[in-house]
Amino acid sequence: MPKRRGLWLAVAGTFSVLGLIGVFVSWARGVGPGRGAQSLFELAPGIAAGDLAERLRDAGLVRSATAVAWYLRLTGAKVVPGRHLLRDDLSPRELTQRLTRSAARPHARVTIPEGYNHQQIAARLAELEICPAADFVAAVFNPELLRELRLRGPSSEGFLFPATYELAVDSDPAVVVRTLVAETRKRLARLEARLPGALDALAKSDGFDEQDVVTLASIVEREAADPAEHPLIASVFYNRLHDPSFRPLRSLESDPTAAYGCLVEPALASSCAGFTGQVTPALLRDAKNRYNTYRHPALPPGPISNPGESALGAVLRPAASDYLYFVASGHGHHTFSKTFEEHKRLMGH
Repeated sequence: MPKRRGLWLAVAGTFSVLGLIGVFVSWARGVGPGRGAQSLFELAPGIAAGDLAERLRDAGLVRSATAVAWYLRLTGAKVVPGRHLLRDDLSPRELTQRLTRSAARPHARVTIPEGYNHQQIAARLAELEICPAADFVAAVFNPELLRELRLRGPSSEGFLFPATYELAVDSDPAVVVRTLVAETRKRLARLEARLPGALDALAKSDGFDEQDVVTLASIVEREAADPAEHPLIASVFYNRLHDPSFRPLRSLESDPTAAYGCLVEPALASSCAGFTGQVTPALLRDAKNRYNTYRHPALPPGPISNPGESALGAVLRPAASDYLYFVASGHGHHTFSKTFEEHKRLMGH
């Protein structure tokens, strides 16, 4: 009898332990206290599990600080300092995955359209909980990261390649920037292999390097909705840079460049006050806007959007034309002309 009783106690104890484990697992996977509101959570280095759990409770992200503290200890969670993008309906398990930046945390499919700028990308990343918009923008302009990535422009704009990515939620913004820039370099290498000698020829004819190619491609991308027009649009800009009769000399005269100046440097130009996206004559006259290619010759200080492969390829291998002007003709297309008189007629002047 004692042996049988001992066996029953052992079995009962095993089931009790399994039951406790089941309750623990179920609790860890249960939804949080809120309804899905996003929250930015700053995590200091070396914080203890108990202190972290209390902060999570005070932020409305968990119900029980005691339970979460034990969960963090039992799972050996090694949280990553910095800012985290959280939600108040996440389970303790999901919260821990984000705070530790675990490879097991969910991923989201992110599609970046051609011609998006860094602020539009930032908004999409925040919406999909990849990283906070402001943190991504800061990473785009981070001087140390620019040096690491060998980018000489004022930001990594232009090198945030438009494509579809699978990105982990609550990612370090610098990691996201590195991923997008690496894709740009991959696509540029593919284009150079397809168009051998094109970049070297541009270096000799125009002094262009990788940054210049991407800058001009970013303008082509913003000017042409139809990729079929990219080579012709690129040819117009090259003709403006090269033709000694074009006035003002070497001016690209692109509206989107001036608009971009109001996006990134609004305080420099008074014409940017109250800018809502509409390019006005006053905006195009304002020389204090460093991106205004009506008042400043050659390329602007850096890219104004993130071009796709078609626009990049068009800059490396533009169409052969003697067009100097183009005007929108509807449905995303343009009509091209060689003289200003013809251009004015097409514009209805």
